[in-house]
Amino acid sequence: MNQAKILLIEDEKKIARLLKLELEYEGYEVKTAEDGATGLEWFKSEPWDLVLLDVMIPQLSGMEVLRRIRASDSVTPVILVTARDSLPDKVSGLDLGANDYITKPFAIEELLARIRACLRVAAGVRKKEEEEAPLKVGDLFIDEKKRIVMRGETVVELTPREFDLLVYLARHVNQVLDREQILTEVWGYDYYGDTNVVDVYIRYLRKKLDDPAHPPLIQTVRGIGYALKE
Repeated sequence: MNQAKILLIEDEKKIARLLKLELEYEGYEVKTAEDGATGLEWFKSEPWDLVLLDVMIPQLSGMEVLRRIRASDSVTPVILVTARDSLPDKVSGLDLGANDYITKPFAIEELLARIRACLRVAAGVRKKEEEEAPLKVGDLFIDEKKRIVMRGETVVELTPREFDLLVYLARHVNQVLDREQILTEVWGYDYYGDTNVVDVYIRYLRKKLDDPAHPPLIQTVRGIGYALKE
């Protein structure tokens, strides 16, 4: 089952009912709105994975709804659905931020394929944003892109290896990581012997990060390894 949430904004009740049934059969969760104003209100009220938006709808046109969606959300995919097949209409919709454009009448298989394609692209964008978003653990701030670390208001200078080790710990916050696992993931090679290098770099990090007034961020789990705790 797909479990993606789709907002369908379509004023033709027969088409809306048919699309809703087909999409739900494919495993999608679907909510329908019959006009642009209601559709926009629902879009703002909760997160959606995709919007199917008819261009010719009452109260607010599909193009106006799209413009307002893109004013605050550049990621959620929007597929325009319309009976108008003119090139200027397609160009206008795509320029406003639509991810795709499908013309009535269409085969449901084609629509489903376009939905799957848009969801794949959106998932990739969200994953990239999550990977690039700064990491926060308590008062510890890590910006991977700029390679900046701060503890409270203080910038912490780390070597490249120390930084990579800290990022790995932060991405697995509150998880106990054994030395072999850390060595493989951070140093990039399989464990063949002494893992003392991990202990050495943990000491380096503690020396630079720890605040005597608070418990250590990186805690030792005897007989196993280490965990970065919030």
